[in-house]
Amino acid sequence: MGETDLLKRLKEAIINYDTEEAAKVAKEIVEKGFDPLEAIEKGVSEGLKIVGEKFGAGEIFLPMLMMAAQAAKEALAILEPMLKEGASRKTIGKVVIGTVEGDIHDIGKNIVATMLTANGFEVYDIGVDAPASKFVEKAKEVNPQIIGISALMTTTMQKVPEVIEALKKAGLREKVKVMVGGAAVTEEWAKQIGADGYGEDAKAAVEVAKKLVLERGD
Repeated sequence: MGETDLLKRLKEAIINYDTEEAAKVAKEIVEKGFDPLEAIEKGVSEGLKIVGEKFGAGEIFLPMLMMAAQAAKEALAILEPMLKEGASRKTIGKVVIGTVEGDIHDIGKNIVATMLTANGFEVYDIGVDAPASKFVEKAKEVNPQIIGISALMTTTMQKVPEVIEALKKAGLREKVKVMVGGAAVTEEWAKQIGADGYGEDAKAAVEVAKKLVLERGD
């Protein structure tokens, strides 16, 4: 099977939420010595973009989006280690995203992370119950353009300003744009605490992230 056929199969595996097929095709691409970067861009990314558009249009629902994200994750785990030194996939920008300390809600964050990936961002998800130090640590490691902070409860939203403060203390605040979201968060409150952007839902978060990257001029 030629490279074009495999790329098509990989893209379709993502669109069909087929984790097993996505991993199988990714392995085949590596075994045949085809370009992993092209497989990521034309197979995984294009497939995810279509799924993201369908979700945004209300044609598919959350479980399908998450299954597609899992299929993409499996394929990337096989393809990314094969990238040549210096080769990197085209991205709009890097985002570090996580749910604040004390908060274990991850569905909203996961949707936003998937939608950002589908729209060309390189996303580093630090998970839930993440202390401010974890955001700082990851930001130092990957040098992102955006930090995405999620808080679902009024009791945990007070941890968001702590993350912003920790970024200031680490000398990183001027280097990153901070985007906040979650059920407890409002746009007004986001402005009060000095965040750069607020995403009401996953679709809005993607638009805000694109705008913030443009503002930075990256």
